[in-house]
Amino acid sequence: MKIEESSIVETNDYRVIIYPASRPFTAKESKTIAEKLYDFLGDWAAHGKALSSSFKIEKNQFIIICVDEEKEAASGCSIDALGKVMRELDAEFDLGLFDRMKASYVENGEVKTLKLSDFKSKIRSGELSKDIEVFDFSKNTYLDFLSHFLQPFARSWASSIS
Repeated sequence: MKIEESSIVETNDYRVIIYPASRPFTAKESKTIAEKLYDFLGDWAAHGKALSSSFKIEKNQFIIICVDEEKEAASGCSIDALGKVMRELDAEFDLGLFDRMKASYVENGEVKTLKLSDFKSKIRSGELSKDIEVFDFSKNTYLDFLSHFLQPFARSWASSIS
């Protein structure tokens, strides 16, 4: 089961938080993740005020959380609450959501993830072709996510690897 649809409104002011897993989700994991996020986001609040938010599971491996901060800004405590839910999911399924020392890319139509050091080594040695597309987990607005989450190697952050 892949969950790709959401009701995210495409506005530049939506804050995006990306949680990249180290591997694709199983059908059971996707279902559980979706259920827990629906429950959490339905009650998510900052200083007692509801946060307008949504999520999307992208490429069956990346969890994208969006918050409309024009309505209400996510506070430190609300971000901590989200982090707690995500850490619980990470621990339950061993997803590597908080491991930022990895690189994900598309090769021959398939999403692959390597430790960052292995990714760099394979690029430098030529073992990994520069004809790949690379994911960028640093996007923080929804429009930036839509336009630049997946980039050809030459236009990605990875192009500086030498």
